[in-house]
Amino acid sequence: MILPIVAYGHPVLKKKCKEIDQDYPKLGELISNMWETMYNANGVGLAAPQIGLPIRVFIVDASPFAEDENLDEAEKNILKSFKKVFINPTIIEEEGIEWDFNEGCLSIPEVREDVFRKPTITIEYQDENFVSHKEEFTGLAARVVQHEYDHIEGILFTDHLSSLKKRLIKGKLKSIEKGKIDVEYKMKFPLAKKRR
Repeated sequence: MILPIVAYGHPVLKKKCKEIDQDYPKLGELISNMWETMYNANGVGLAAPQIGLPIRVFIVDASPFAEDENLDEAEKNILKSFKKVFINPTIIEEEGIEWDFNEGCLSIPEVREDVFRKPTITIEYQDENFVSHKEEFTGLAARVVQHEYDHIEGILFTDHLSSLKKRLIKGKLKSIEKGKIDVEYKMKFPLAKKRR
């Protein structure tokens, strides 16, 4: 089932999310709905708070980045099959020299900005079967994970921007909050006027 994506300005997007256990109700159905919702919106990642749930769950499928001609073959091959569910993740290390990449977000449509992030991360998480993993990711795979991880920490990519950049996009963000934006997927806007 395709769920509405929560837009910028909704309080759930600023909450630090809670861990879940194997008894979380209908988790399999939730993850399936998240995949369907993400693909419907042409996203490469989706975190639970983006569908209104303050829990530490996110999904990523970075395979669309494998088409990028600027990447080397090794990174393309990693991205082609980079599809994962992350439950209760903790980034335990970020290292390297920060690099910038133009990021966007399904909760903040039509806004894209360069964000600096470290190139290598080590993360501990559980998969959809609650099997524990500890893995290192680099490059775009690391960046997609960092972006989604930020969501479960109550951080948006716009929080990484300079105060000047934030001022420049303030008007766009207000329009998104009010639902004054054309978007091709279902969204829930915090300040949209209720239609009678």
